This record gives sequence, structure tokens and C-alpha cells, in this order.
Amino acid sequence: MRPLFHPAIEDVRPEAILHALADPARAAIFASITQAGCVQACSAVASLGERVIPKSSLSSHFKVLREAGLIRSERHGVEMRNHSRCAEVEARFPGLLSAIMNAYAGARGCEAPAG
Repeated sequence: MRPLFHPAIEDVRPEAILHALADPARAAIFASITQAGCVQACSAVASLGERVIPKSSLSSHFKVLREAGLIRSERHGVEMRNHSRCAEVEARFPGLLSAIMNAYAGARGCEAPAG
């Protein structure tokens, strides 16, 4: 099995973060992982409200989030588990993530973006 790419925090770029969170579905997935406060299996975030994300799209979303440096993914058997790298990203780019996620919340009038 091919190893998963996780950029070192020094290699994380703000434009990659902006690109990753520009998609409302990815922003909602990231918010769900962050708000859970623990490792989340991919299947735990397969539904955004009443909308179910197909596995192929979900895999693509996780890859973009992972390669942007926003999440860390680990294989556990047939399951992929994900956790947020918020603390690392916050230390590198103070206020960036909260500004983006607050903008989504303000635009939607709720706490987390929905797809």
C-alpha cells in the first residue's frame, strides 16, 4: 500500500489551506473532524446534513485536506482515521483557520459549514 503524504508543518502553505477550505463540503468535513476533538473515521463524516458524499468524492476531499496540512490520516485495518492538525496550523498561521471557519459560520448563520 502506498504511504500517505503529510507535509511537514514548515511546508504547509496558506494558499493550500485556502484552496482546501474553499470547497464547502471540505470545510464541513474539516469542521466535523475539528469539533469532534478525537480521531474520526472517514465514514463518520460521510453525511453532511441530509447529503451523503460518495466514497470516491470523500477520498478526494480527504486527500486535499491531508495534502494541505489540515488533517493527519492513519490506516487502521480497512479503516482510515483522521485527526485535525489545527494546533500546528494555528502555531504557524495564527488566526487563519478561525477566520475562515468563522466566515463560513457567519455566512450560514450556524456553527459549521454545510455542503
